[in-house]
Parts: sequence; C-alpha cells; structure tokens
Amino acid sequence: MLRTHTSPNQARVMENSKPPLKIVCPGKVYRPDSDASHSPMFHQIEGLVVDKNLTLCDLMGTLESMAKLLFSPDTKIRFRPSYFPFTEPSVEVDLSCSACFGKGGSLCKGTGWIEVLGAGMVHPFVLENCGIDSKEYNAYAFGFGLERFAIIKYGIPDIRLFFENDVNFLKQFDIAEE
Repeated sequence: MLRTHTSPNQARVMENSKPPLKIVCPGKVYRPDSDASHSPMFHQIEGLVVDKNLTLCDLMGTLESMAKLLFSPDTKIRFRPSYFPFTEPSVEVDLSCSACFGKGGSLCKGTGWIEVLGAGMVHPFVLENCGIDSKEYNAYAFGFGLERFAIIKYGIPDIRLFFENDVNFLKQFDIAEE
C-alpha cells in the first residue's frame, strides 16, 4: 500500500514514548497530483511536538522561524484556516513565490503564493488514543514536501524537473565540488 503521509510514525512514537516529545519523521509518500508544484511521489517531512501548555502561537512561531531560516528573512508567510481530521484548529501555510516574487506566475498559479505545508494542534482524541493525557499535555504537528521547499528556495519553475533525470539540471545541486 502506497502511503499518502508519514503521520503513522507520529502515532507510533506517541504510543511508545512519554512526553515531552519532539520528533521529525521523513519519508517517501504518494499522491494523485501532477503539475508544476505537485508530484505523484515526493519526500515528506513531518514534525510533532508534545508538551504542556503549547498553543497555536507556538506552532505559528516555529513555522515562521523555520521559513525565515530555510529561505530568507524577507520570506513572507501566510496562515489560512483549514481542516485536517486529526488537528483542531488546522492551518495551511503559504510562502511568497520565489519564481515571480509575488506578481503571479505558473508555479504559483498566478497568486504570488505557494502552499507549502499543513499544520495544526493535535486533536485531544488522538493524544488519548496514544495513551497521552490530553488534560496535561497538548501537541502540534506539521508536514511539508521537501521538493516543494526546494523549488521555492532555488526558484525552480517545475517540481517535475527533479524526477526527469536530466544530468545537467541535477548537477547544479552537486555540492561535493564546492
């Protein structure tokens, strides 16, 4: 069975470890999408933090700091309300498009923004089902596609270029020579 996300790893860790927890779960995932910013196979990285007194502001601050460190201090970030079955509240996170600089191009579908990840506060029901007391602990989680981050960071116009095996395209990322 091809997996659509790496979230089962988070549940496994919560079931077998005691909080506080901070984990990162990388893995290969599959989705039925294919366009300039989506690939049917990509590498997802999920993060989970379980501790006392966490808030949505902690999650948002973590994601904003991560975006500014990975890309640039000038990176604009936008949070939109969303729905995911295992988080409440849930947010979608967009970053300013590096290809068109917010003017609207094919990579960002004319919006100036690229959706990069989903996130939210882990639903208390999930914590309880993993053996964590939701009255004492709460959690936040996020997940992003590694290739999507790369197209933003390096201004690559089409995510599918990573999978075409064009040696000249791939050589630009060879850091062994530097």
